[in-house]
Amino acid sequence: MHNPAWQHAPARPFRRPLAALLLAGALVLPGMAGAQMPDPELASPFNPRPLVEAKSDMVVAANPLAVEAGHEMLRQGGSAVDAAIAVQLVLGLVEPQSSGLGGGGYMMIWDPAAKALISLDGRETAPAGAKADRFLGPDGKPMPLMRAFDGGRAVGTPGIPALLADAHRRFGKLPWATLFQPAIRLARDGFTVTPRLSLLLTQLTPLLKDRPDMVALFFHKGPDGVLTPLQAGETFRNPALAHTMEVLAAQGADAFYHGALGHDLTRHLADGALLPTPARDAPALVTDQDLAAYQVEDREPLCAPYRQWKVCSMGPSSSGGIAILEMLGLLEHFDMKGLGQGSPTAWHLMVEASRLAYADRDLYVGDPAFIKVPTKGLLDREYLADRARQIDPAHAAQGPVAAGTPPQKQGALYGPGWQADIPSTSHMSLMDKDGMSVSFTTSVEFAFGSGMAVDGYVLNNQLTDFSFIPTAAGTGLPVANAVAPGKRPRSSMAPTIVFDQAGKPVLVVGSPGGPAIIGYVAETIIAALDWGLDAQAAVSLPRIVNRNGTTALESGPWAPPLKAGLEALGQTVELKSMPSGLHVIKRTATGLQGGVDPRREGLAAGD
Repeated sequence: MHNPAWQHAPARPFRRPLAALLLAGALVLPGMAGAQMPDPELASPFNPRPLVEAKSDMVVAANPLAVEAGHEMLRQGGSAVDAAIAVQLVLGLVEPQSSGLGGGGYMMIWDPAAKALISLDGRETAPAGAKADRFLGPDGKPMPLMRAFDGGRAVGTPGIPALLADAHRRFGKLPWATLFQPAIRLARDGFTVTPRLSLLLTQLTPLLKDRPDMVALFFHKGPDGVLTPLQAGETFRNPALAHTMEVLAAQGADAFYHGALGHDLTRHLADGALLPTPARDAPALVTDQDLAAYQVEDREPLCAPYRQWKVCSMGPSSSGGIAILEMLGLLEHFDMKGLGQGSPTAWHLMVEASRLAYADRDLYVGDPAFIKVPTKGLLDREYLADRARQIDPAHAAQGPVAAGTPPQKQGALYGPGWQADIPSTSHMSLMDKDGMSVSFTTSVEFAFGSGMAVDGYVLNNQLTDFSFIPTAAGTGLPVANAVAPGKRPRSSMAPTIVFDQAGKPVLVVGSPGGPAIIGYVAETIIAALDWGLDAQAAVSLPRIVNRNGTTALESGPWAPPLKAGLEALGQTVELKSMPSGLHVIKRTATGLQGGVDPRREGLAAGD
């Protein structure tokens, strides 16, 4: 039954500043693989949004200026891919804490002319000289997170320039240089700093003030030497980034991977490199050779039926698609529509499916170039039916559940690893008048990445997405997500497109949120499909995720009754802020709906 109390906007609980948590070591809990970490992407005040509807095209992303740039490309006759590129270039300027040229991402594209679904892996890679013990301290234990950032240790070879270039080569309509013009103009002329960017800079000042690159870009230094971060409402210009984009617009991605821009990056890393110690060598850094060797991978999309729909998402190196499809495959055995959004049992079932999917994800998924991921086995219908029988609609599982044994499991046995899981990410969803659809998730990992920047853009710290331990404690088994040269760290990013029985996209969806992305996207698919909610209502629901431990439930005035209902079913529930950034397009009989996550600063626009 519908519960109107659950429609209230979630309130924001008091949280210690992120910098205080980091400095206190609260983000680094070696040996606690299932530990729930605070998110670096702080939740903005919950701002209810109206449903946006359009007839022929739609752009939904995390910043109004980025959406405006993408929509401008569509009005010039560009494709959804052209628009996505323009959106990303602006996001790297106005939302540098989340994504940019120094990061990576995954893009899923539906090409209606060819009736083809393409998924592009632009994830960062480890340097050729990287070793499995990269994030172990002298005592053989995982090093504190902020130590992992030192000297460029966490920086992977960026993938965004290559990803944008590859997508444009295959699906672009407008000239490459045209797509850069809105971002270049904003970088030269300036844009108004948003409250979210200002808040993050303020919260992270205790950390960023010791990072010269961050100070040079985002802080004012007073005559007394006191640093003040950019304030909401002031105009920020980034001429260095404008120049970088002008070079890329004129010379293409080769300027980054084989030219002066790339050499600027590697030289900057070398200038800040750590020195070797008697205990160990200095970590290998990204080199010109690593940049020259980088390639975007064209992955086979992962697709599976969910009731009368087909859900398609990103495959490995991301774990997001596998886990979402596993969750949906488990929940297909329960009447989610009949239970409805007002039933604690429906939310309990999502939690229990989440436990099982995360258990499998944590054990089996990594870069498929390095390990044999049992993808088909994990999505096997009989395997999922067997796993679904482990879910008790009336009682929660006690303690972490074990990973399953899927059919077609091949190769070596793997043990559980440990990683920090603290991403800063952005997602956009787009559809053009021809029906081309793009779901694109992009990231620099932590807020402001590694705390290093070059030529006006932030460098990622994506290598901390690897397991900090290369072998599992107790068993000595290798960890699927261990560091290796040229390897892509496991991600949870999950750009997703859902198709109807006629083969047309009905839902374009994705979110930031680190490992919680899996739960965010699965919940939104259920809300839009099983519960029939419009795009805006679906992204405005309270968030709930269980990563095979405690159930995290978004705080709000509606939370107490749901928390009580879940606890009556045996769940251990923690109320917390859960800053998703879901951006959704839903196709209906009358047109398109755009849903903007009210926890962020985004916008939906269409014609």
